[in-house]
Amino acid sequence: MPLALPNTRAEIATIQKDRKRHAVAQAKRAPFYAGKLDHVDLDRLDEPEEWRKIPILDKDMLRRLSDGDFYNSFCLTPQDGIAEFWRSGGATGAPLFYPRSFTDIRYAMEGFARIYRCAGCPQGGRAHVSFPLGIHPVGQMLARCASDVGIAVNWAGSGTTTPSVMQIELISRLKPTIWMGMSSYGLHLANLAEARGLDLAASSVKTILCSAEPLSDAKRAKLARQWGAQVRDTFGMTEAGMMGAEDAAGGGFRVWTDMFLIEVLDPETNAPVAEGEVGSLVVTPLWTNNVTPFLRWSSGDLVTWHEGADGDGPFSVFPLVKHAHRTTGFFKVRGINLNHSEFEDFMFRDLAVNDFKAELVSARDLDVLRLSVELRQEASPSAAAESLRTSVRDTFGLTPEVVVLDGGSLAKEFEASVKTPRFVDRRQ
Repeated sequence: MPLALPNTRAEIATIQKDRKRHAVAQAKRAPFYAGKLDHVDLDRLDEPEEWRKIPILDKDMLRRLSDGDFYNSFCLTPQDGIAEFWRSGGATGAPLFYPRSFTDIRYAMEGFARIYRCAGCPQGGRAHVSFPLGIHPVGQMLARCASDVGIAVNWAGSGTTTPSVMQIELISRLKPTIWMGMSSYGLHLANLAEARGLDLAASSVKTILCSAEPLSDAKRAKLARQWGAQVRDTFGMTEAGMMGAEDAAGGGFRVWTDMFLIEVLDPETNAPVAEGEVGSLVVTPLWTNNVTPFLRWSSGDLVTWHEGADGDGPFSVFPLVKHAHRTTGFFKVRGINLNHSEFEDFMFRDLAVNDFKAELVSARDLDVLRLSVELRQEASPSAAAESLRTSVRDTFGLTPEVVVLDGGSLAKEFEASVKTPRFVDRRQ
């Protein structure tokens, strides 16, 4: 059952041809798709116009289903039974819990295992896993499949499972070569280590593997600098599995297209976009669809794609997909839209700032942007606060209230969260 890494794009095309038909046949078994696929000819799915007759599925469509409707109408009953449930990764609305069959898990393990080789992690390494361990799959799946590629694992989990101070001690004692976790938590650990007089850049860690949240160039550079390690991002979704990883910093994710059919479409017209143009990512799982028959799933990710260079190692057969780092997340303050992604990038470029939290608060009947920051030990609090007030005002047109915190304060606050609550609206 294990999937061998394909050698050519022609081999990938052959796999897709067979598995697209299987994916549609699976969906036709679900009551949810009754009448929605009758006009689709299974013998012509390789024709782009025929494939595009399949309706696109998005998060709003699933949110409209009750739990009962989801499990009884959308989900299928697999022959080999349910192995486990994966929590959806959405930040809004009630999460769904996707059933996974034993067959799904075996194929999903292949997708997760590939990231180690793609990111250049050799056999014989040691991994410290700081992803949350539980119903969200990324942490437990990466830990489980590490042994399949000859990598030892410390199942530390997030800060709620193993306190951050103990995680730093374990990294010092057990000397892992790989650290895995959300990029924000990696920054928190580095800041906490610095506050305790420890230098993670001098530790044994050579590779950082991130997932589950956007990794901007500024955050990547800060992680690399604080840990003294190469940083590789990975990409997946609970609707499908682990879909890809970087084989070079910032180049984009090599997406396993023998396992996941991807389309990058114009958000307005749903027409395919050209290489290098920004479009909406649409995914059809080809192997992990034995219970949840997702077809043309629109994840909400805005990306660009490229075929990628030939001859750059075994993963060069796969296309490169890169996040456009656009987001709907923003604060509107006194008529000014403050984009979360842009602001985070701005803050992490400030070498005096170790970490930060941005809050909107009400003060004297005005909306105020409050920045709580942790600074590098050598930084002057008063000078750094004044510099921030000036630079934020000059860049974004807002003068913030700046609060300087003790080192490690934000790490303690953030470590209890699956996704870091770095931007909070507390206006009354």
